[in-house]
Amino acid sequence: MNRKKVLVTGGSRGIGQAVVEQLKRENYEVFAPSHQEMDLSSSESIERFVQSYSKEGFDCIVNNAGINELNFVENVSEEALARTLAINLVAPILLIKSFVPQMKSRGYGKIVNIGSIWGIVSKGGRLTYSASKHGIHGVTKTLAVELAPYNILVNTVSPGFTLTELTRKNNSEEEISEICKEIPMNRMAEPKEIADAICYLISERNTYITGQMIAVDGGFTSR
Repeated sequence: MNRKKVLVTGGSRGIGQAVVEQLKRENYEVFAPSHQEMDLSSSESIERFVQSYSKEGFDCIVNNAGINELNFVENVSEEALARTLAINLVAPILLIKSFVPQMKSRGYGKIVNIGSIWGIVSKGGRLTYSASKHGIHGVTKTLAVELAPYNILVNTVSPGFTLTELTRKNNSEEEISEICKEIPMNRMAEPKEIADAICYLISERNTYITGQMIAVDGGFTSR
């Protein structure tokens, strides 16, 4: 049996790195391009990557890479808006558009788009990020319907607060402790816990779940 090939964006750290490591342990052939190999803010760079890997025929895609720039509405620049939407929303669409014909021809595919709790609830300063994450689930829902006849399953995983290196870098232990008080489980997720949900959805065990948004947030959005 041929190993399934998976494209993972943003696979160098945090949740993406946990996904890459778990998929490798499960014997998938993982492609996790660096920023130098594919700049998701550039449609030209994406096209070059697509051309380079046009014969790979990815079985699964995990659109994990994203940016989160905080600004209240009156301070949002056109450049920041365009950059966030390009990386978080347009790039996943372009990658799916490029590789889904091969999935259709094989009658098989799994796509997981990474959303966020801020695509379910929100707070001040999250305008561009929340817009992009609401949008990515719109992509999921549409493609779940459009691609279901071809046995291609499309889902969104929306992580909550996750204890990544970036979280530790941007927050003191006291700040992390305060955030944890807002989470019903009283702790942040470990990256592996988010990766578990993502890897299940692209595994052979998932044969019927499609079009769903699964929040892995310790109950945060259920308060």
